[in-house]
Amino acid sequence: MRLNQLAINSVSTVNANLEECLAAYQQAGFRNVEYVLKHVKEYLAQGHTVDDVCALQEKYQMHCIGGFETGVECFSSAEQQATNHALILDNARLLSRLGATTMVVGTDGPADPKSVPDVIAVIAKTFAQVARQVKPTGITLCLEFNWSPVVKSLRTAAEVARKSRASNVGVLFDPAHYYCTPTKFDQLNAQNIALIRHVHVDDMNDKPSELSNCNSDRALPGHGCLDLKAIFGQLDRNSYRGYYSIEMFSDKLWAMPARKAARIMYDSLLPFVKR
Repeated sequence: MRLNQLAINSVSTVNANLEECLAAYQQAGFRNVEYVLKHVKEYLAQGHTVDDVCALQEKYQMHCIGGFETGVECFSSAEQQATNHALILDNARLLSRLGATTMVVGTDGPADPKSVPDVIAVIAKTFAQVARQVKPTGITLCLEFNWSPVVKSLRTAAEVARKSRASNVGVLFDPAHYYCTPTKFDQLNAQNIALIRHVHVDDMNDKPSELSNCNSDRALPGHGCLDLKAIFGQLDRNSYRGYYSIEMFSDKLWAMPARKAARIMYDSLLPFVKR
């Protein structure tokens, strides 16, 4: 990874408000931010406008690269799907106005996946439909494997993206989910990496993967058991040129002032940066 690819997901400082987050990220050295949309929507609910958010980004010299809030529903009722897909479209429009090009999403599943013939094709078809609605915004939907009862590996997420045949459907790769799912290193091949449009960065505590929680057992990059240099090197060698966004779910970091937490996270990324 290179310095200009570094980013921070604002869930990593979720207890700070939007302006506190952006000020902290700038001071730490970040120039790219990915939002948990809670931060933006809370700010808007206080009477601010999207233009005000853009002004904050300009003030702190931060570039919005993407965000997340919810998954794409494929198996709920038609009415519920319509509501969910409208929310996805609204979020895409919001992120686009902030300068982003990606949105991370999960998906649902049927009560009994074995009862649905070619369940992956059903998910892919729904993603294709939502992607067509979202396409005018310039946002790519990045499917996060393991944020789903069905899509549990990089292989499956890549298969959904392929079967959707939508240029704005891709995959989100996260080392924590890589560790806690059936994903294997050999799935990080050229064909699958070509579909990875966004990467989260984290490490994992040294405990059996099947006993690990993909969120609460995260460690700072370089402080866990994953060979992140091998993983990120494989991405780089296969022409991944997107962002590397650190995403931590850490009570310890959340309890710190945002500026201190952001600096710790930024510093943890530097050993992986190519000079």
